[in-house]
Formats: sequence, C-alpha cells, structure tokens
Amino acid sequence: MSKESIVLRAHTSEKATRLMDEENTISVIVDRRATKHDIKRFFEETFKVKVVKIRVLITSRGEKKAYIKLAPGYNARELATKLGIV
Repeated sequence: MSKESIVLRAHTSEKATRLMDEENTISVIVDRRATKHDIKRFFEETFKVKVVKIRVLITSRGEKKAYIKLAPGYNARELATKLGIV
C-alpha cells in the first residue's frame, strides 16, 4: 500500500484530545484497506516514533479509525502538532 494514501485525515474530538493527553494515543482516519502493520510501519518510518499498540474500528460512516498508542518517551501531542491536529 502506498505511504501517501494510508492516513486520510486527522480525527479530532474531545475523546481524541483526552486520549492524547492521558494515554499518549493519537487517532486518525485511515484508508479502509490499510492493515495494522501498514499503519505501524507508516508512523514509525515517517515520524520516527515507536508504536506500542494499534486499535482500529469502522465508524458508522464507514470510515476506518485507528488509535495509535506511542511508546513512553514519545509525545502524542508533539506528533499531533506535526500532523496539524493541534
């Protein structure tokens, strides 16, 4: 899968902001064909962070949302700034 097409857009909500601050987790909308492995590789190679866990779900709109938990020592808020979320 092409790197450019994995992350479609950032997801912002109250829950996403809380997860960013409390659990060091960032949420994004990704391509429905992207696997957890594709998403992990994209974030680790593009942003030079260590991903601990990825959870995905399909929203009621039919979009695939990914929650990416970063390893201690990496800051989700800084990554969100790079993505233009914050």
